[in-house]
Amino acid sequence: MTSRILLLSAFALLPLSAETMLEFSNETRFQLDLHVPDAALASFLSQGWTSNPATEGAAKDCNLRAIFIDRVTINSPDSKVLGKGSNRLVLLAAPVKDPQGASVQLVIGGLTEDPADAPGPFGNYLLATTHQMQRVTMSGTNSSKPILETQDWVFVAATGERLELHITYERGVANKRNMADTRYYSAKNPAFYQISRQEQVLDIMRNVTTKPEDHVGKFSFKGTGGSYTKLFEGAVTVLSWDNVLWLNRSILMP
Repeated sequence: MTSRILLLSAFALLPLSAETMLEFSNETRFQLDLHVPDAALASFLSQGWTSNPATEGAAKDCNLRAIFIDRVTINSPDSKVLGKGSNRLVLLAAPVKDPQGASVQLVIGGLTEDPADAPGPFGNYLLATTHQMQRVTMSGTNSSKPILETQDWVFVAATGERLELHITYERGVANKRNMADTRYYSAKNPAFYQISRQEQVLDIMRNVTTKPEDHVGKFSFKGTGGSYTKLFEGAVTVLSWDNVLWLNRSILMP
């Protein structure tokens, strides 16, 4: 009994979590896992931060992700519409280790269609003066025909940064990933981070490591211009084509 009391007393002395929820969103995404030139990526990292690509699994060798995001709904903690209530953007995030050795995600840039979202929480979003997002779903004439989907995304900033994705694929069978927390840090201000608490349904269209059934038809990706030129001017390899059919997430501050 005495040991149990001592254990409970020890837990009582532990600091309580003080996370603050900022917003909740429902999203669809298309994510490309990339390998870009290491030296170019390193120029976006602060001292003590290091690239941390996976050594196995579906994300093997990925050192940068281009994530095309349709934020279908955005709500405040009291469930009211927040801002415009929706947004489209593309995010560049790198798997890294922080100076203490923890594995986290580092947001090195992004293009957003909402002026109120630039420079955004991480201080490095650019306003996309040109922005386009189109998704088309076409079912087969009978049950044996696959469902075909096309996605077209174009984001261009006034300073020349451009991120563009065009893809047609057969919709496959997707897996649900349970709720998990990921820390996203800012490359511009590495002391700042947000917690993304999210669950999602993921359909991997093509992957060079795990080699699922290939559902990708037509595909093109372009990253170029302005501050992004050095990231994409060398050898860029696409490693995984990931369709996120839906994603629910809460954004929290520590």
